[in-house]
Amino acid sequence: MYMTSDTARPGGILYPLRRAEAWLDARGKWAWIATLILGFIFVWPLALALLAYMIWGRKMFSRSCGHRRHANEHSWGRHAMRAGQPTGNRAFDDYKAEALRRLEEEQEAFEAFLQRLRTSKDKSEFDSFMDERAKATSAQDAAEAKPETGARPGEY
Repeated sequence: MYMTSDTARPGGILYPLRRAEAWLDARGKWAWIATLILGFIFVWPLALALLAYMIWGRKMFSRSCGHRRHANEHSWGRHAMRAGQPTGNRAFDDYKAEALRRLEEEQEAFEAFLQRLRTSKDKSEFDSFMDERAKATSAQDAAEAKPETGARPGEY
């Protein structure tokens, strides 16, 4: 259903950073401060980047680091994982399953159409290339077959 490859990491390249941020948010402001102190002790350039993130992300001066978690509780991103779970309403679940099945079939048909379109385009480009090559070869053969105008038979 998705256009990504099977080898793509789920969540993208920033997924580990988002997980780390959520983990620190769940533990509160002291976890952020402890991470910042340990960062300055072991890897100071990363600690500077973390400090800048905390200041510009308003984490340092907020009352609680967990306030973002509660503010986003009702956003779509939090409930996206539950989209595939049954709701308890059988009629709605049946409708949702049918709609998803129909959308997947339409997507497969569209992908097949795009593949046929690409194939036909590739075939037409290849045919035009072969025609141009055949014309160039026949013109070159015709030029080689013509005798030179100043040469007499038997002379070199």
